[in-house]
Amino acid sequence: MRLRIPPLYWLLLAVPAAVVLRLLHVPDLWVFVASCVAMIPLAGLMGRATEALADSMGAATGGLLNATFGNAAELIIALMMLRRGEAMHPMIKASLTGSIIGNVLLVLGAAIFAGGLFHKRQTFNRTAAGLGTTLLALATLGLLVPTLYYYVFRAGAHLNEGELENIESLSLEIAGILAVAYGLSLLFSLHTHQQICAVSDKGAAAKHGPDWGRRTALVVLVAATAGVAAMSEFLVGALEPAAHVLGWNDVFVGVIVVAVVGNAAEHSTAVTAAVKNRMDLSVTIAVGSSLQVALFVAPVLVFASLVPGMGPPLDLHFTPMEVIAVAASVGVLALVSHDGESHWLEGALLLAVYLIFALAFYHLPPAAQ
Repeated sequence: MRLRIPPLYWLLLAVPAAVVLRLLHVPDLWVFVASCVAMIPLAGLMGRATEALADSMGAATGGLLNATFGNAAELIIALMMLRRGEAMHPMIKASLTGSIIGNVLLVLGAAIFAGGLFHKRQTFNRTAAGLGTTLLALATLGLLVPTLYYYVFRAGAHLNEGELENIESLSLEIAGILAVAYGLSLLFSLHTHQQICAVSDKGAAAKHGPDWGRRTALVVLVAATAGVAAMSEFLVGALEPAAHVLGWNDVFVGVIVVAVVGNAAEHSTAVTAAVKNRMDLSVTIAVGSSLQVALFVAPVLVFASLVPGMGPPLDLHFTPMEVIAVAASVGVLALVSHDGESHWLEGALLLAVYLIFALAFYHLPPAAQ
């Protein structure tokens, strides 16, 4: 009997490779590349172990687990960056907006395009997609208010130190509101309106990972989380030198590189589901992951920055380009999801918009960062 190993697991060879490269003190660029590759299968294992645990714990507990660990890899990377002080704040904030932009444009675009190549016309639950889009618009609006506050004041005069402290306070207060909103969204999706938010999969099994028992899933989850933490430390340590060698600015690294690496495994799941004509699942992954970033990951990072030794508090003041990209992405999502249908051209255009934004962030001048 021939043992078949999924392609994703072959990438686990990058984990020992990254360790060896780090111990040999090779140039940081190679440590950065190996760590990025290693993060992909580790994040995938975390997601699949979480799903296996969710299957054995019932719908409510399982839904809570999936909601909590959905962006765990990216959260761990951001926490590692947070430990390195204020210099990493622009990159951390860029990873938040990059996740929202990436899920809406890259993930959904790739899923729609790939699915459209195999199926001429695909449909999904218009009501659920519209609800998710509305919640995402409201969540991102709260996330972007400190930036609007900053530029309203700066239009009249330069901000003094007290007004800058107001932005930090405003960010903390908004983070608290977003955290409460996240709890309400869980109550809504897992209890009061579970039938609306449930993923319809046309009778197909929703599982796409290995059939693990609870103990196996727990061991894999703990081991993968430890691996993600270690690779995150390597990645963050090599990030700035590698970015300097490649000529990348902080915002581009956060919006594109960190966001893509942290969600790569989830991206592949959405594309695979679309190819199997399970667009409801693909849309749920893209929109749900964006919602979790806005309502859970961002508040956690703001609160974590208050821990002694972390340096100045993390605020939610983003660059103008990030604000425009997030607002445009949510608007595009509303246009794509309003009819409950998709075809490959819509996916191609979403990918084109993502590439346009990626080029804009790549060429962002230092004064705009």
